[in-house]
Amino acid sequence: MAIFLPGVKRRKDGEELPYIPMGIFKLRIPFIHWGWEMTEMFQAMVMFVTGMGAIALLQDTFGMSFEVALTIVAFHELTYCLHQVMGDPIIPGWITPAIPLTLAYLGGFAMGPDRVQALIALQIIVGFLFFILGITGLAKKLLNVVPIALQAGIILGAGIAAVTGKYCFAPTGVGFTKYPISITVGGLIALYLLFSKVFSAKVRHGQTLDKTNLWVKVANYGMVPGLIVGIIAGWISGEIPLPVFSNGIIFIPEITKVIQTQSIFGVGIPPLSTWIAAIPMAFIAYVIAFGDMVIGTTCIQNANEEFRKDEIVDRDPNRLNLLCALRNFIEGCCAATPTLAGPLWAAMTVAVTERYKLGRKAMDSIFGGSGSFNIMKFLSCLILPLVFVFKPALPVALSLTLLIQAFACGYIAMELVRNNTERGLATIIGGILAIAGPTKGLVIGIILCLVLEGPKAFADKSKQGGEHLFHANGEAK
Repeated sequence: MAIFLPGVKRRKDGEELPYIPMGIFKLRIPFIHWGWEMTEMFQAMVMFVTGMGAIALLQDTFGMSFEVALTIVAFHELTYCLHQVMGDPIIPGWITPAIPLTLAYLGGFAMGPDRVQALIALQIIVGFLFFILGITGLAKKLLNVVPIALQAGIILGAGIAAVTGKYCFAPTGVGFTKYPISITVGGLIALYLLFSKVFSAKVRHGQTLDKTNLWVKVANYGMVPGLIVGIIAGWISGEIPLPVFSNGIIFIPEITKVIQTQSIFGVGIPPLSTWIAAIPMAFIAYVIAFGDMVIGTTCIQNANEEFRKDEIVDRDPNRLNLLCALRNFIEGCCAATPTLAGPLWAAMTVAVTERYKLGRKAMDSIFGGSGSFNIMKFLSCLILPLVFVFKPALPVALSLTLLIQAFACGYIAMELVRNNTERGLATIIGGILAIAGPTKGLVIGIILCLVLEGPKAFADKSKQGGEHLFHANGEAK
């Protein structure tokens, strides 16, 4: 049941939501153009903890205080809200598989302004790629000429870097070594709910998902059930301190400090050498993000065309690209974050879409479900009692996020490759990316593909009936 302001004119069945035209964008104001959905609001008050995991990453990578990191995360969450307000139905997210490789790239720069400038350059170039490749339609053409082995190697490298990195299983890290019980318990439950064949068989009747099953509803929350149980296990074992609450209800963001230390206005414009160094990592991030755009658009399209013919949903890939470009430009200039600004949070887009499929009485519009979730997720970052509940467990949240992503990266990469040469190339490229970083991994990967597969590896696969990144398994992320 959607909540609107009194007197608002509701759309009729078979129509598109009202909007204010702004060129390619369609401005829609909450409570006026789309209604507030209470179910998604309550989900956001739990799921926001996943985004909060970036706080531990920011603190460790840049040495900033918790308050400054929370300000950056809250700003990042605020930019998510642009999508439904400006006419895009997808719930955006991080470019998650790129995070371990982004950290390896940032590790090549000294802590302080140099590292911040490296991140600023990376995020702005990613935004530029979204803008140019998306608006011109060249993105799909570019990815169609990237060798399958190189695509698989990039994804596999991200998975290897995630599972072997300091936030998972590195012996000197702050992952399993510090939180063995929490990560073991939480990781097993999350992996079971998300990927287990045993669990899948229990909640399906033949090929049909049993939506009345309690475990299906639990699984719709993605990794959060595993995280919550992992936190409880950490409290019981003493690995994770109990929450400590301080005075105050609302968090006041430290905007001035962020501008001074994490923005282009505070640390200055990066030098040319830094911009050049960021290009390979930016390309890798965009390759990953393009797959997310395909998945998210397909997910919304299927739900709309097969289940919700009462609403016309305008799914414009150019608009999605421009919004991702805008978010990366804004964040890169004002509050850079190594999670980058991606086009899709697959788990929540799927969860919201599943409820949308139940009809207009369940969810008036896909924009109401997605928009209510995004706005409440941002507001939850400002509610201090909620923040303090999860604050001690943020490193565990980040570890579980990367562990799950590593699992997904592994099987996506393995499904892409088609023969032993591609399998071997993907393994070597992935290992080099994870150990030596994105620049060396990408250059060596291109050379290896040329030497072992020849120029045909770079031929346009669309003309050969092939598929580019992630098309082999669209639901993977």
